[in-house]
Amino acid sequence: KFAFQENEIKLLTAEIERLKNFGCLGVSPSLEGLRDENAKLKYRLNFLKKSLQEERSKSTKSMININSCLQEIFGAAIQAAYPDLENPPLVVTPSQQPKFGDYQCNSAMGISQILLKTREQKVIPREIAEKIAKNIPANDSIEKVEIAGPGFINVHLRKDFVSKQLSSLLINGVQPPAIGKRKKVVVDFSSPNIAKEMHVGHLRSTIIGESMSRLFEFAGYDVLRLNHLGDWGTQFGMLIAHLQDKFPDYLTVSPPIGDLQAFYKESKRRFDTEEEFKKRAYQCVVLLQSKNPDFIKAWNLICDVSRREFQKIYNCLDITIIERGESFYHEMMKDIVKEFEDKGFVQVDDGRKVVFVPGFPVPLTIMKSDGGYTYDTSDLAALKHRLCEEKGDILIYVVDSGQSVHLQTVFAAGQMIGWYDPKVTRVAHAAFGVVLGEDKKKFKTRSGDTVRLIDLLEEGLKRAMDKLKDKERDKVLTPEELKAAQTSVAFGCIKYADLSHNRLNDYVFSFDKMLDDRGNTAAYLLYAFTRIRAIARLANIDEQMLRKAAREEVLILDHEKEWKLGKCILRFPEILQKILDDLLLHTLCDYLYELATTFTEFYDSCYCVEKDRQTGQIVKVNMWRLLLCEATATVMAKGFDILGIKPVQRM
Repeated sequence: KFAFQENEIKLLTAEIERLKNFGCLGVSPSLEGLRDENAKLKYRLNFLKKSLQEERSKSTKSMININSCLQEIFGAAIQAAYPDLENPPLVVTPSQQPKFGDYQCNSAMGISQILLKTREQKVIPREIAEKIAKNIPANDSIEKVEIAGPGFINVHLRKDFVSKQLSSLLINGVQPPAIGKRKKVVVDFSSPNIAKEMHVGHLRSTIIGESMSRLFEFAGYDVLRLNHLGDWGTQFGMLIAHLQDKFPDYLTVSPPIGDLQAFYKESKRRFDTEEEFKKRAYQCVVLLQSKNPDFIKAWNLICDVSRREFQKIYNCLDITIIERGESFYHEMMKDIVKEFEDKGFVQVDDGRKVVFVPGFPVPLTIMKSDGGYTYDTSDLAALKHRLCEEKGDILIYVVDSGQSVHLQTVFAAGQMIGWYDPKVTRVAHAAFGVVLGEDKKKFKTRSGDTVRLIDLLEEGLKRAMDKLKDKERDKVLTPEELKAAQTSVAFGCIKYADLSHNRLNDYVFSFDKMLDDRGNTAAYLLYAFTRIRAIARLANIDEQMLRKAAREEVLILDHEKEWKLGKCILRFPEILQKILDDLLLHTLCDYLYELATTFTEFYDSCYCVEKDRQTGQIVKVNMWRLLLCEATATVMAKGFDILGIKPVQRM
């Protein structure tokens, strides 16, 4: 990238010189066009120089993805060893045991099979590994390589390379590797229905979508977070009809609808049992869809009550999202139907207009027999708007697994009609399983009702406070610190319990397990984090002293536990890149737990602060080890931030 920009700068500089020779800096009116061209080129040149400086500055501050670096090195070695081989396998992974080095390149076995199949050459993998090793280019990261077993290449990193990367992290903070062109990501998540309360089923989409958005933002993408609310449709007819009966003066006096869920149930009961009410409900739908001002006001009143309730939950969970419900796309649906008709994709089936998508058994219904639109139509309109108006490069739908076939059909229809090319634009369904109770059945209340999300969050707060008081934290923390610890633990544990499971699987919701401060839980990690942060504070080392030490001290990594921790810290960019690729956030949770346990091994084996056993006075501070503590905490803090968890200084 830098080479390309530098080449463009050279070309632009040469072009400016050429225009100068034309006399374009003179005052003759006939040369006005040349002067404009010169000004444009100078502007472009200055912009490129500034851009190159910024990119260079950013790249030197960014954390290096060591795995990617090693892949480049081994990619070059394989290319040099086997220049005629097309797309040879490139497999570089962290080693599972120290005796096998720090990383392994396992490409030799794959190349051996390719040579046998394509050229009928039988070459043992070990010979291939030796040839690759001989062609490794000069680099500043590899200390040595060893061939092991049938053809594994064990890679040992240079200690000064790892030490230098850790110092850079401490000086510059956790900076993501540069991503090149800044792409736009649209994340569709949460998406509750108006007039219905958010329940435990909305928890996963909301938490997963927020965390994915935070990850892409941290990685440098332009992220648009969308809440595809169910705010349009026939159900509003019965709600408005019931509103007219219960609060006839709603146009002048704001109706005191306290419990919208009860209001919805009342209107649904009347719709199912009163024929006259049912007819009026249908009339209300027609008047709403024709944009009658009184009915639009009634619709807005109902939506506003729901919005206030949703916002309480979003505030608790620290969710940022833009509302863009089904109603937003209503005016676009007519054009969607016409576009599919014009391109010959529409068939009429019993009065309905349907679209069959190759490879999918169930067609999309884009218009009902009565002329109304469907979820299929609104989802197609949303897809087109996100692709063609928002110019999304990556679209992610965080929606439960039950919608998988529907969404894949909608995406395939978008491809079929030419809205996007999957080789250029990524459209993904980040599916997730259901939340189960401890009886392994769908999570319900004792009465069999769906668990309200607000009740779940309040129960989490109560249990977190009980846990803190059991640990007698109320005796050592101020009331403000106790309150901060309560919200950190309650909401952090609920989020982490969800995110730490593979989203594709169902998971069992258990307050007892998520509040346990042992094992892979937020409670354990939050406690570990506060403990790490306290080490320097208790040694009377402040932030300024740590910053100064980061610039001056060399991080010694002679002890095996120092070395293990240093490498673990630097794997952070690899973990994030994997999640950007597969959208599985539990990998980050597993990494944070591994980092915390690796830190504990280091802390138990390596003295950071040495004290006199009799007096307890500090006799020696091993600053490079305190810097390792700081680097661990810095990476953990960024991991927490991506997961939407707020740590506290005292717990």
